[in-house]
Parts: sequence; structure tokens; C-alpha cells
Amino acid sequence: MPLDVESLRSHFPALSSGIAHFDGPGGTQTPGVVGQAIADTLTSPLSIRGSSVASERNADAAVLGFRQAMADLLNADPLGIVYGRSATALTYDFAKHLSAGWGPGDEVIVTRLDHDCNVRPWVQAAERQGAVVRWMSFDPQTSELDLDGLRAALRPATRLVAVTAASNLLGTMPDIAAIAELTHDSGALLYVDGVHYAAHASVDVQALGADFFVCSPYKFLGPHCGVLAAAPALLETLVPEKLLPSTNAVPERFELGTLPYEMLAGTTAAVDFTAALGDGGSRREQLQAAHHDIGAHEASLLKILEAALAEMPAVTVHSRAAVRTSTLLLTFADRSAADASRFLAGRDILVPASNFYAIEASNVLGLGDTGGLRVGLAPYTNLDDVRRLIEGLTAFFG
Repeated sequence: MPLDVESLRSHFPALSSGIAHFDGPGGTQTPGVVGQAIADTLTSPLSIRGSSVASERNADAAVLGFRQAMADLLNADPLGIVYGRSATALTYDFAKHLSAGWGPGDEVIVTRLDHDCNVRPWVQAAERQGAVVRWMSFDPQTSELDLDGLRAALRPATRLVAVTAASNLLGTMPDIAAIAELTHDSGALLYVDGVHYAAHASVDVQALGADFFVCSPYKFLGPHCGVLAAAPALLETLVPEKLLPSTNAVPERFELGTLPYEMLAGTTAAVDFTAALGDGGSRREQLQAAHHDIGAHEASLLKILEAALAEMPAVTVHSRAAVRTSTLLLTFADRSAADASRFLAGRDILVPASNFYAIEASNVLGLGDTGGLRVGLAPYTNLDDVRRLIEGLTAFFG
């Protein structure tokens, strides 16, 4: 059913500021129930996980609830859900774990479409181990990833392919299932950056074929942290460095130190909040329905925005892929993206300008460090926000 966006917005205290937020790809606003879950967990009896007293049970419930919530969101095994400080931190950790067995003659493939968090950790790990890095690029005219380039780069020596499920700069959503098939046929593993994807799509890591899938709850209404999903059996093959007395159980052996139980509870609350937007029996079914409705809502607003931008001859829209998120990268014929961002901010319209850590993609587009103006829609974006943005851009050129 259609998303009741005004009812949805009433749950976000931050929206009362009057700011029109188009910065969702950098981090969404947070519903009150998420903040309340964090506060309630932090101020309730809380101690190291256990079962003897309420404080121990509260900690254990926060961890198990988090793992199950993220498993439902991603269609993954809760025993394969790993908490991390951020997607970048998790990727650096797993680059270290996975590259431990690499050496001269081994190869890894990264793309020029990705956020640097799914590029640099692998490049640096390969350099340490003497492995070869091969690159997959994209067409700057269409924003589409070059799958023929992947076919040409894959070989028996390939150990891992790292690719984004959705570009945080352009919104491009590559065919991950097809990439997974090619990758697995070559005997390699697939590491997928789903940070931007998970904010705009119903994720099914099994259908995607991702061996590792990383995302960030703060991009989909939750707190600032990262999550990695993998099959428990695959995690069992990796041996991280850890303290001697710490557990060797999966997934706990990848989570160094005491977990921030309040952040886990906040993540669970964000998943539950999203699930409540959709119909269905199980939480997984509710989440699928919610993402369908959110996607339809964002698509309707994107159509209005793109039509208006097409009437502005000074604007170049670089987001052109056939399948993409509700995210647009803009540049201007005679004005800088930074100037546009500052002008809009003066009207309480937040649209950042940068390369947003997708430096390789920005370079392919010829935009370098400067990048462009990134417009990102979120579930709470409404028609008034879009109209304000259109009016703001019109005034900027006026």
C-alpha cells in the first residue's frame, strides 16, 4: 500500500527543524523509538553477557536480538552476523583475515564504481602480500559497470572480487547475482558493499550470492555502526587475531572487546520501525513489503525531480544507470557544486557536495576531488522537500 509519509515523518524529532534533508546517502535521520531503545538499554541494568541476573540477561538479549533483526533484514543466518564500528572498519578487518593466505601470483579485483572503503583495504592488503590488483571500471556515459571487464579480469588466480551493490555516488545498482555467478565459477569469493543498497532495497544475501555483505545501520534509520553478514561455515575458515581468553565461537571471535549493547538495541529498533511500515506475517515479510512501498514512494519523487532537472540546461545529471537508487549526482555548466550546496543550505536545504569517498568513480567522471552535488532521497522525503529543492536550484541559477 502507499507509504503514509506524513505519518512516518511524525516519528522523526529532527525533522521539526525545518531542514529538508537530501543527505541520506551520508546518513539518515533517526526515529524517536531508536533513540529511546538506546537510552533504555543504556540505563537499564546492564553488564557483561550472561544468564544469572537481569543485567547479564539484558546484555545477552540485546546481542541476540540484534543478530536476529539483521538476519531478518538481510535474509542471513543470525550466527553469521558480525558487529563492527563501521563498514570501513569491518572491511579492513576482513581484508586482513582473508589476505592472510594470499601471496605472489594471487589476484584480487576491485572496481572504480565503489566507495573507497571497498577498494583501499583490498589494494593495501594485496600490496602487503605481493598479490596483483585488477580493476573493473564503468562507462561514464551510462554509469554502468563493465561486466565484460570482469569476465576478462577473472582467472584461476583470482581470490576475491570486491564490488558495490549500489554506488553511493551515482546510485548505480550492478547485477550482483550475475557477478556472483561469474566470481564463483572462477573459484573466487565475493565481498559486497551493501551500505547504500540496504537503504533502498530489500536485501537477500542468499539470492545475491554474496559471500560477505557489509552494511551500515545509520544509513537506514539506525545508529552509527556496521554489520557484516556471511555464512557461519565460511566464517569458521577464518582465524582472526584475538585475545587468548576471548571466545573462539563464530561470530563472536570477530568482535573484539565488549559489544556496545545500546547500539545493538538501537539497530534492532530501526529494523522493527521499518518492518512496522509493511504488511505481512513474519518480520522478514513485513520488511519486504515496507521496502516495496518505500521504493515506490522514492521513485515517484525521483520522477518529479528528474523532470524538473531536465528543464535546467545548466545541470548535468551523471546518474544514468538503468537500475539505480533514488540518488542523483549533479554538476553545473558555470557554477561549482560547492556553491550550489552553500546556496541551498542558506535555505535550510541540505544537499552536500563532494566525491563522498568514491574517489575512483569521481576520477572516471572527470570530477576529481571536487565531485558533485549529491541529491539523496530517503523514506521521510516528501513532496514539499522536493519542491523546495527545485525552487532552490531555480533560484541558484536565476
